[in-house]
This record gives sequence, C-alpha cells and structure tokens, in this order.
Amino acid sequence: MPIRQADLDLAHRLADAAGDAIRPYFRGELGTEIKADHSPVTLADRAAEAAMRRILDAEAPGDAIHGEEYGIKEGVTGRTWVLDPIDGTRSFTVGRAIFGTLVALVEDGWPVMGVIDQPVQRERWIGAAGRPTLFNGAPAKTRTCREVEGAILATTSPHAFNDDEVPHFLALVAAVSGGHARQGPVYGGDCYNYGLLASGHLDIVCEGGLALYDFAALAPIVEGAGGRMCDWNGDPLTAASTGQVLAIGDPARMDEVLEALHAASGGHDHGHGHHDH
Repeated sequence: MPIRQADLDLAHRLADAAGDAIRPYFRGELGTEIKADHSPVTLADRAAEAAMRRILDAEAPGDAIHGEEYGIKEGVTGRTWVLDPIDGTRSFTVGRAIFGTLVALVEDGWPVMGVIDQPVQRERWIGAAGRPTLFNGAPAKTRTCREVEGAILATTSPHAFNDDEVPHFLALVAAVSGGHARQGPVYGGDCYNYGLLASGHLDIVCEGGLALYDFAALAPIVEGAGGRMCDWNGDPLTAASTGQVLAIGDPARMDEVLEALHAASGGHDHGHGHHDH
C-alpha cells in the first residue's frame, strides 16, 4: 500500500517537534541517568518522545505507539509509530552531533516509512515504500561498490556485539580490509551511519543487539536510496527480527557480504538463509 502524503507530513512534524525539544539540551545541562539496561537516558530523550506522543495522541489516536522511553500504547489500526527520540545518546551526552531522532511507521509488522533526523546539523533523511529516499528534500542515492575488499564498513561500537557475534563481525572486517589494519571500520555513529550509507558515503553497516525502535526507521531509508537492509541471514527486517542488522549500499555485494560474515571460525553460526534480490 502506498504511503499517504498525510503520513509523510505527520512524520516531518514529529521530527520537528523532537528537534525543538532536543536542541536546548545539546552541550548543556543533560540530566543524564543510567537505565536498568545500563544505557544512558537524558531529559532530552524524554522531552522529545513526550512531544512526539502528544502529536500522535491528537492526530492518530487509533494508531499504536512503540517508544524507547515510554513503552507501548496499543492501537486498533494495525499501524504502529515507532519512536527513538535520541538514537546515539552517548554521542549526544558528549556533544557529538551524530545522534539522531528516529521515527518509523510499521504496518502489519513491516517498516514502511522512516525518518532519521539530526536536529543540530538540521539534516533529515526520509524514506517510504515505493518512493525515493530524500535527504533535506533532494534524492539520496547509495554508491556503487565494485568489491567487498576496500568497502567502507561502519558500526557504532565493537563492544556492542555479543560473544557469538564477534567472530562474524571480525570476519567481515577481514574481508573489507584485506588484512590491512588501516582499512578498519568506522566506529561511532548509530543511526547517522545509515543516513551516510543512503547518501553514498559508506558501503556497509553491520550491527547486533538492535531493538525495533533502533532499526525500523532505517530500512525504508536505505532501500529507497537503492541499498538493501536485512538481518545476518539476508532476510528482510520486520518487527520480529532479532536485531542483527546489515545495511548494504550496493545490492550487488549482498551475497559476498553475507558470505564474509559467515566465514567466521568458531562462535555460533547463524545459518545462511535465503534472501531476495
């Protein structure tokens, strides 16, 4: 089903409201707390999600909401707005403007629209099923990648992978670096890396342990820019995905990236499922 312009407009307004809530806190008094899962949360996270929820409660009262800070509100439409007010809270707390607000619309378990908004630099990617991804209103395109060796690989942190995942990530690092340590991954970035991939500045992003609110917005943006987004078995991302995520700018490299990821010796093998091209 094509995305309605009204939903795109609403997503923009949600991102605007979150940005207005976040900017006054950036490099200021953060009021940081550590949550039960040891991740930081700030007053800005909570203010931004509350601002978005107020708009949704007024304008889309029948839709469900799944937010990182305030949990799940059930809906009756089969549609869920998935919100991460600050993806990259650690970057935010140290004054790095590479965090982002994520807004996604999920219909019957499938992410169909997503926004990555960087409110300090005022950069915004928006992607929707059947539409080209836009970056600040102009089309965003992933770049061609002739071979896996030499591809630019990014991940937020090597420490975010669990013990089973580390060998697979390192196998992918070996494939892109060709044994040259200087060609190692780009670290840091959270959701911002996926925007950079959509705009043709990175080739591969690989992460584990993501929640739905971390990845739902990313898939429509990457796919609408010509890339592919999948799990580590090559299957499309849905609300049921485990959180092992790959973004590949050039779909022609998808098989090689998956093979490299599964070339690991030792560690748990995640299998190599079938995937679409």
